[in-house]
Amino acid sequence: MTNPKIDREAMGRLAKAVAFICGPDHPTTMALKAAAVNGSDQEIKKARALFLRLSPGDRQAACGCPSACQCRR
Repeated sequence: MTNPKIDREAMGRLAKAVAFICGPDHPTTMALKAAAVNGSDQEIKKARALFLRLSPGDRQAACGCPSACQCRR
């Protein structure tokens, strides 16, 4: 199974949601912001790995935040 590509705009929205849940200085928040700005494969891979290390509740909350999902705008 291949890893899905996430666009930089989506990374930015996810970074805002994670910042709200975990705090702006959390390593996952900073990695997601860097991936949104830089967009390099290495930054995206790091941000994805850190996001997957969050607790299931934090991941679900971040994905459920209105700022993380463009369909809820």
